[in-house]
Amino acid sequence: MPLIIVVGAQWGDEGKGRIVDYLAAGADFVARYNGGDNAGHTVTVGGKIFRLHLVPSGIVHPHTIAVMGNGMVIHPHTLIEEMTTLRSAGVSIAPQRLHISPAAHLITPAHRALDRAQEAARGRSAIGTTGRGIGPAYMDKAARRGLRMADLLTPNFGERLRAHLQEANRTLSLLDAPELDVETEAQAYLDQISRLALYIRDVSGELALALQRGQTVLAEGAQGTLLDLDHGTYPYVTSSTTVAPAALSGLGLGMNAAREARVVGVVKAFLTRVGAGPFPTELQGKLAERLRGTGANPWDEFGTTTGRPRRVGWLDGVLLRYAVRVNGLTELIVTKLDILSGLETLKICTAYTVNNTHVCDLPGGPDALASCTPLYEELPGWKEDITHVRRWSDLPKNAQRYLERIAALAETPIKMVSLGPEREQIFAL
Repeated sequence: MPLIIVVGAQWGDEGKGRIVDYLAAGADFVARYNGGDNAGHTVTVGGKIFRLHLVPSGIVHPHTIAVMGNGMVIHPHTLIEEMTTLRSAGVSIAPQRLHISPAAHLITPAHRALDRAQEAARGRSAIGTTGRGIGPAYMDKAARRGLRMADLLTPNFGERLRAHLQEANRTLSLLDAPELDVETEAQAYLDQISRLALYIRDVSGELALALQRGQTVLAEGAQGTLLDLDHGTYPYVTSSTTVAPAALSGLGLGMNAAREARVVGVVKAFLTRVGAGPFPTELQGKLAERLRGTGANPWDEFGTTTGRPRRVGWLDGVLLRYAVRVNGLTELIVTKLDILSGLETLKICTAYTVNNTHVCDLPGGPDALASCTPLYEELPGWKEDITHVRRWSDLPKNAQRYLERIAALAETPIKMVSLGPEREQIFAL
């Protein structure tokens, strides 16, 4: 039963999109299992750049079937825009190729308005959300009042949508935020979403059958481990479950599917995060600018979804070990190693000091990171441009040592390395 789960081992933005695209060459199904269009996966194929927020990255391969699981929250306008862009680039988006779970929840204009109003009301305590309605949609899901893809097939969907918008207006009024024009928003939403009914499928049954037949299912996670609602740096987290076990619940698969699963953790060669929250190894000044880039290239450290500059820092081995544990990672893939070329000295955090105590794990969980001071190990850097390298033996010795140290700290083998945005810039070890 070949299930491959790809998860971000940091705060997201690890380069999962290009890794999923690479692995999708050998997959029959590529399935998103969590999150919404707050995710941003960039795939570069032959110089053509695909920025995907909802559709699974592997759809750019003509042989794959893309699946959007029940663990997702879907904004119809974003999805339709994305489908249109892919079609214009020659990618088939027929209902035979894109399947959406009937249990996936819908993001509405109300959710987006509430997200912005609630974030504004937090003032200095703002979390740094994308404002895309993700949190309010998951809140409605948990409160059992959400709208789902299956509801599109019911005759009273328009009626329920209008009631939902009216209820949101009552909350917006309390927050002193602009209210929605219910009829205008409802009609525009209905006009868009009716086009998606043809894509609804029993994806849980479909994927279970595929695994029974020996087909390969590639499960694509959004965001990263440290943004997980339970296991991340709460409250500076996303509203979904981002760790690898969520692939099962988010796609409707049972425990048997995970028996022989590969659980792949994607790790950036340094560390980034977007938005507020603790970041022990964060860098400032010229070195931070050097790692972040200027934004001139699509793969510089600026958010695919928001365009915000990412905070950057040294790789954190303590957090990486934590990600290995909570995900059950069986292997690592390291991305953006090429960005470190030219730095004379590299650092990796191997432990923390907390109240004058030396710790090698997370005291009190990751939400206690604010009190942690990193302890670093220094390694020599390399000057060579490595973007052309395709074999381990051709990497500079110091680049090899850096990767070996990452694997040792994580106690997990590195199976692939990415040295640029293109498919051919990924090679196996």
